[in-house]
Amino acid sequence: MSDLPYIVGNWKMNGLRGMLSEARSIDRASARYPKVQVALTPPATLIHRLHEAMQSIGIGGQDCHAEESGAYTGDLSAQMLKDAGADFVIVGHSERRAVHNETDAMVRGKAEGALAGGLSVIVCVGETEAERDAGKAEEIVAGQVEGSVPRGKGAELRLSVAYEPVWAIGTGRVASVDDVAAMHRNIRAKLVSIYGEAGSGVRILYGGSVKPDNAAELMAADEVGGALVGGASLSAESFMGIVDAASQKVAE
Repeated sequence: MSDLPYIVGNWKMNGLRGMLSEARSIDRASARYPKVQVALTPPATLIHRLHEAMQSIGIGGQDCHAEESGAYTGDLSAQMLKDAGADFVIVGHSERRAVHNETDAMVRGKAEGALAGGLSVIVCVGETEAERDAGKAEEIVAGQVEGSVPRGKGAELRLSVAYEPVWAIGTGRVASVDDVAAMHRNIRAKLVSIYGEAGSGVRILYGGSVKPDNAAELMAADEVGGALVGGASLSAESFMGIVDAASQKVAE
């Protein structure tokens, strides 16, 4: 696993062909930051187009099915994403867990299917506002990590974990730096308990209303190895402001 900061833009259900120009701007600008690993996850309809057009950044999928193939209308396998040009996939995003009722076991199945299909994987975890207010945030997130991350020889080598407090996604609210650091340490401890010392090398990203004006502070938090960025990744200007903040962390 690389120790470079990892900045991933999740376009969610946004992006038609006209957005290729924004992606090209991100790609060109990213070439100036060789010490930051930059990637985008566009909608599946744009994966192949971005793969063909990009030179400096990674391209990923936003979800995949656990199985290699079968009668799963509308779903995409890891092999299909890889064939289209993806090199990683996000699984377990809170929106998938909430809207599609995905359990930890389902997320783990997808993560293991992604690895088997030749992709790297980002597994998302995060607590709701009610769970945090009840004082259960660290317990909930540790349980999600335990149940969701893939197992098997070398699984941790192609794994990143993204901590996204549900109450901070798309709301403009951001967890305090102290809260982020505490949760990332909690996640790190769980990863080490699962993978042994190799768990110390898994990058842990923060996601949840990350923007250029708060990115530097968040990147400086203990155990933060990058960011999973939503709305701010739809604009090259705002997304590259976050990449720049990550590059400054490397320079320190």
